[in-house]
Amino acid sequence: MQFEERNRPGKRMSVQHNAVSNQVLKPEGRAEEHANIVVFVHLAFNKNAALWRKARAEGRLVGINDETPYGYGRAETMGCTIKFPTRQKMGYLVKTVRLALRGIFGFDIIHSWLSRNEFRDADIIWTHTESQFLSVAATLLLTKQKTKLLGQVVWLMDRWEHLSIFHKWLYRKLIARVDILTFLSSENYKKAQTLFPTATLKIVPFGIPSEVKRPVKIFAGNKINVLAMGNDMHRDWKTLTMAVAGNQQIKLTILSSSAPKHLAQDAININIRAAKNNDEFFDELNNADIVCVPLKPNLHASGITVIQEAVLSGIPVIATNTGGLDLYFSEDEIAYVPAGDALALQAALQDLLQNPAAARKRAIAAQARMADAENYGAQAYIARHVAISQNLLKK
Repeated sequence: MQFEERNRPGKRMSVQHNAVSNQVLKPEGRAEEHANIVVFVHLAFNKNAALWRKARAEGRLVGINDETPYGYGRAETMGCTIKFPTRQKMGYLVKTVRLALRGIFGFDIIHSWLSRNEFRDADIIWTHTESQFLSVAATLLLTKQKTKLLGQVVWLMDRWEHLSIFHKWLYRKLIARVDILTFLSSENYKKAQTLFPTATLKIVPFGIPSEVKRPVKIFAGNKINVLAMGNDMHRDWKTLTMAVAGNQQIKLTILSSSAPKHLAQDAININIRAAKNNDEFFDELNNADIVCVPLKPNLHASGITVIQEAVLSGIPVIATNTGGLDLYFSEDEIAYVPAGDALALQAALQDLLQNPAAARKRAIAAQARMADAENYGAQAYIARHVAISQNLLKK
């Protein structure tokens, strides 16, 4: 297997959100002003910094994105020296072996192996998903390097039960070489505690660039434009389309390359397509009255990027209550619905028509949370990486 990319909560959820926030949002203190750390950021083969910047400049990198991959370059302003992998040239034979090994192991060992000299020159290696930290751990073990390794877990906990005995054994061996495992979700974190009781685990909430915000929209009318976006495997497009199909008060646009087109086949109020560029993405955001994030049960905070993009754009959000999203936003900030419940989702959409002031109030509260740059957004996300790295290297 390759890694590439309940009931409606009551007031109790808000209490849980605050308690969890206090526990995990400031786990390492603030990053020191001058960290003096050499960091190698090992990303997927097609995510090197040069390709990222080119795609962003050309508008092909859809969404609210930083100038550097996932904002890791921001650590330069915190005293770190950041190095990204360069595009590696491979002949036909190497490409063939690379793909074959990736199919066997579930991670890109050749991509990591070709960066082994860069690993040696770094104080610490950061990774963005398990696909990268598993391959880096394997390379460090094979070369007997002592470079510290920070491994971010995204999909591994969701997929763990479906792994073969061989892969579970292999991944446990490799995880033992990771100095600290980080998690975007409290649900991921809790499962990892049971699977890897001796590992060092940290929750590091994900954040996108939050410096630019748009005024919260004022909705008034008898029809709503609903926007849903994303390609994650845990998007629940079926439940969403069931909730809106045939409703003449709702126009639904789904921007996704993975949503099945047949779901819109007999529904004149549903349009499914992929956003061709960032201009199209922002045009749809500007036209949206509400952003809906329908999800299947998951552990990795699926949908958090889209939710933050909507919040910064001043748009109310409806999301499925799963994956630990309540770590980021409470029920006072976005409207939560149970997983797989088309009727509850339909009711939440109708509520916007009947009570737009309440939706606007939630959107204002959500945006106020994102305004706390020390705890939310890309700057805080990277600052936590720096602080964790500082503490690790002091030991």
